[in-house]
Amino acid sequence: MSDRVLSVRELTRSFEQGGVTIDVLRGVDLDIGKGEIVSLLGPSGSGKSTMLQAVGLLEGGFGGSIEIDGVQVVEMNGDARTTVRREHMGFVYQFHHLLPDFSARENVVIPQLIYGTETDAAEARASELLDRLGLGHRLDHRPSALSGGEQQRVAVARALANRPALVLADEPTGNLDEATADVVLGEFLSLVREEGSAALIATHNERLAAKTDRMVRLHEGRLQ
Repeated sequence: MSDRVLSVRELTRSFEQGGVTIDVLRGVDLDIGKGEIVSLLGPSGSGKSTMLQAVGLLEGGFGGSIEIDGVQVVEMNGDARTTVRREHMGFVYQFHHLLPDFSARENVVIPQLIYGTETDAAEARASELLDRLGLGHRLDHRPSALSGGEQQRVAVARALANRPALVLADEPTGNLDEATADVVLGEFLSLVREEGSAALIATHNERLAAKTDRMVRLHEGRLQ
């Protein structure tokens, strides 16, 4: 059994704009091992989000090979891709995307129920994760009653609720002020390491990237 959680080979993606073909990804290769946290650096427009969309199986149109937790996924149909996302992956976005009518704990419980976890176990897992993120006293608060940093902590807990092999994060602290971003990022990285998940974090923030295990940089559609 390979220790690779993510293996990408010759990943390509092109777009048509005004009759012109724009090559965003031009043959990207990347391996991430179990428990490894890798930052994906590059300025806006360099293709970081495009690459995360490919690895996260969020849209089609990509060439090359993607293997996630030992499973080849490129040729899968929509239902099979949904299963891989649910069973092997967690997502943290720049904006938290919490369900506004549900409490912090319920937002972390719901993906577990979809996964098939029993309600009592899902609630216990949600409470544990949120407590580890310093939100044990905010379990029953809705997102509107939480600060930006607290909302993003709930999003982190939700991403890790089903113990994913791979966590994908797209500018996970991009909407936070610098001081709050540092705290949330530290908690995010600590929790990912404690849980033993691998992670790929897209960012343009060099300070953030320096705290990960390894940095790779997108330049003209290829990784450096």
